[in-house]
Amino acid sequence: MHTHLTVITGASRGMGLAMAQQLLLPQSMLLCISRQTNTQLDALALQQGAKLTQWSLDLAHSVNAASQLRSWLESVPVDHIQSATLINNACVIPDIVPLHAADPTHLAHALRVGLEAPMLLSAAFLQATRQWPVPKKILNISSGLGRRAMASQSAYCAVKAGLDHFTRCMALDEALQRHGAKVCALAPGVIDTDMQVQLRQADATQFPDVQSFTNLHAQGQLTPPAEAARRVLAFLKRPDFGDNPVADVRN
Repeated sequence: MHTHLTVITGASRGMGLAMAQQLLLPQSMLLCISRQTNTQLDALALQQGAKLTQWSLDLAHSVNAASQLRSWLESVPVDHIQSATLINNACVIPDIVPLHAADPTHLAHALRVGLEAPMLLSAAFLQATRQWPVPKKILNISSGLGRRAMASQSAYCAVKAGLDHFTRCMALDEALQRHGAKVCALAPGVIDTDMQVQLRQADATQFPDVQSFTNLHAQGQLTPPAEAARRVLAFLKRPDFGDNPVADVRN
């Protein structure tokens, strides 16, 4: 029996949880890496006959997480794998304040989880699967804020811009490999998640764009996590996935 293997970070809530739920199908093998495990996923995996592994890890400790991922992948029986995919979804947003007022610890944590961890996990994934003669993909969940600046969002904007650009570099690397992975940094649109709540509740004196996020919610313009997950996973399955290493699900 052949299996589609997927590794996803930040799968305990929001769009990450919705993607994990939709990926738990018969003949699937799913590894979820999050700060907390999710009992809903365990129950769904049992119901669907899918293989699920959950790790409770702080991705700020990215060297350890990457090492653990590489070892796990190297233990997988390759003969039963039909495809392998890494989805770097986890991200945190620090205090919504101008850079001069930001807490250094919070800034460092956001950069490690949102940018350092995806780079190290991608490297570990590529190293461990280098000789796998199956289709491989890396999907980095980006944001429109990686492509335009916003006040009091220095860390988040920098993380997503960095995610976009390292994906471009990775695409060039993988194009030269015999069994190279297809890679893409994808902006998923504006999603109704806890992050949006955090943005709407920010101090307007510190965050001049707070009203625009309040308006998005009031006008019903936020995409539910399940629908956003469906769109992202549909994009992942497109035959032209990776042709453009930086993309937007809305285009």
